[in-house]
Parts: sequence; C-alpha cells; structure tokens
Amino acid sequence: MTQPAQQPVKRGDPSALARTQDHLKQLVYGGNDGIVTTFAIVAGFAGAGSEGVAQIGALAVLVFGLANLFADAVSMGFGEFLSMRSQNDLYHQRHAEHIRRIAADPATEADRMAGLLRDRGLSPADAAAGAKLMSTHPPLMADLTLSWGFGMSAPEDASPVMNGLMTFLSFVVFGAVPLSPYFVLDPSTTTFMLSVAMTLLALVALGLLRWIATRDRLPRAVAETVAVGTVCALVAYAVGWIVGG
Repeated sequence: MTQPAQQPVKRGDPSALARTQDHLKQLVYGGNDGIVTTFAIVAGFAGAGSEGVAQIGALAVLVFGLANLFADAVSMGFGEFLSMRSQNDLYHQRHAEHIRRIAADPATEADRMAGLLRDRGLSPADAAAGAKLMSTHPPLMADLTLSWGFGMSAPEDASPVMNGLMTFLSFVVFGAVPLSPYFVLDPSTTTFMLSVAMTLLALVALGLLRWIATRDRLPRAVAETVAVGTVCALVAYAVGWIVGG
C-alpha cells in the first residue's frame, strides 16, 4: 500500500517576518522622535518656571505640545513615505538599466559579476562559471549586482504607504505620553514628575521593541533608548531654565 507523501513542515514566511521587523523599526523610529518632541515641550516649560508660563499653565503645555506633536507626526509620516517611494523608484530604474546592459553586453556584465563573486571568496574558476550561469537569468543577475555592488535591496515587500502610516501613528501614540498628565492635572512639580515617570516607561517600552526588531542585546537596546531620551530632556530643561529663569 502506497504511503501518502509527507507534507513539508511550515516554518513561517521569512518575508512576513522581515515585514514585521521593518514595522517594529518604524514604531521605534517614530515613537522615539514623538517622545522627545513632546517631552522637550514639557521639560522646557518646567525648566522655565516663570510667572508668565505658570499663569498660562497646562493650556500652554497642551497647545504647544499637541501642535508640535501632530505637525511633526504628519511631517515624519510623509517624509518616510516620500523617502521610501524615492528609494523604490531608484531601485526599479537601476534594475531595468542593468537588465538592458546585460542584454547589450553579457560578457562585460558577466566579468563584473565574476569580480563580485571573487570578492565573496569564490575561486576565479567558480566565479566565472557562476557569473556565466547568472548571465542567462538577467533579473537575478541585476538583483545581485545592485545588492552586492551598490547595497540596494529589492523593495517588493516594502510599502511606502504602510511605513509612513506606522511612523505617523507611532509618533502620535508615544508622543502623547509625556503630555497625558497635563490633560487631567494642573501644572506642578508632581505633574511634571509624573510626566517624567511615564516618559521613562515609554522609552523602556521602545527599547523592548527595538530589541525585538533588531535582536540586539536587551540591556543595550533599552539603555541606549532611555539614554537618548534622557539627554534630550536634560537639554530642553536646561534651555528652559536659562531662558525663563
């Protein structure tokens, strides 16, 4: 009796994993800038501590904080979209150009590919044989030439719209954290310290997301993320103290 063929074990889609990691990177990128942007407003007002600022109170923090939050979030979202769209267009343009070169002069392009293969440890004979074989598959050869020769990766799985949206949403969500105490409490030292504590927790969360996305060492990922936010906060507080004090 014929045994049924075994089904291959599914181990996950590498492209899906890469997209997930890319989205996590966008969350870290947008979230860190969002936190720094709004906490700079909070720390600046707290450092100023002048009577005029105190009279304006929480309204000033919220007006300036929210204005900066949404303006910068839109700017960063569109900036990420345009940057990624430009990269994709440039890649496709150069990819098509390399395919035309291979069709017009396959020997020269094969020699160039053989050089790239030798740079990666293949013997001259193996490099020449591999390059000759690849010259019969121009799209693959163009992909490898752009990747190895120019450091450009294929953008098929990358969505400029999604990356821009993720950057915008992360900026808004994380950027709102330092402002949140001022929605319900009057400006005071306690309110400011509560904002500091919530900002610290948000930075730790971003550090954990960075660790998941990059698989860097956990203490380093968290410590560097918190350190960057702390330095920016101290600078904003110092400037507010110097100008308003």
